[in-house]
Amino acid sequence: MLDYDQEAGAYDATRGGEARAEAAAGAVLGLIPDRPGRPGRLLDLACGTGIVTRRLAAARPALQVTGADRAHGMARLAAARLPGSVLLADSRRLPFPDATFDAVTTVWLLHLIADTAEVRAVVAECARVLRPGGVYVTTVDKAAAHDVGSDIDAILAPRPRRPAPDAAAVVTAHASESGLAPAGQAGFLGHGQGRTPRSTIADLRRGWFTVLPPGDPRAEEFAERLAALPGQDRRRPDPRFGVRAFGKPARG
Repeated sequence: MLDYDQEAGAYDATRGGEARAEAAAGAVLGLIPDRPGRPGRLLDLACGTGIVTRRLAAARPALQVTGADRAHGMARLAAARLPGSVLLADSRRLPFPDATFDAVTTVWLLHLIADTAEVRAVVAECARVLRPGGVYVTTVDKAAAHDVGSDIDAILAPRPRRPAPDAAAVVTAHASESGLAPAGQAGFLGHGQGRTPRSTIADLRRGWFTVLPPGDPRAEEFAERLAALPGQDRRRPDPRFGVRAFGKPARG
């Protein structure tokens, strides 16, 4: 896994920046009921630099939005965007009482967790801190979203893969175990994140394809084939990311 303290400064610029953040926030907000005039609380867990969190807060002024992240570097940047509203927290053991929030969001978290038990624990914690009638919204299927049917994908198709911890079916099962029911889905475009052959080669050699560590001979075989593609710096289509919502039943 990346060191997100070190990655924080360059994170936004290398992950689609403001355009992707705006698209992500729009998709997430579309799955959270808007109750004008009614105060409520939203937790953006693993908020990163706060680039999405800030938009959630601006779009729903009736909500008290809290950002939380485990990485000091990320939380520091988020706190600059939302002063007084960001804290350090481990997503597996949240420092909040039961039924604290009307909505909990995890954008770009579950795909990072390799251990199934940890993913289940995170979803369970999100459910625990939700109030009855609240909604949990999360991104799903992140890796699969990058498979857009391009010539790059055709070359990479035989690569070894690990089971996706954020697969929609897996997340839905974890949510069900924690008493949450499906409550909608959405998608958004990963602006500027379409792969190029050259950038994919660099990702292979940095170990971003986690089952192929740097120096693995198979990675070099894929790199040689990618280097032969035309348009080495031409971006292929942008990925379209998935978002799912899960509701906590209201009492009575």
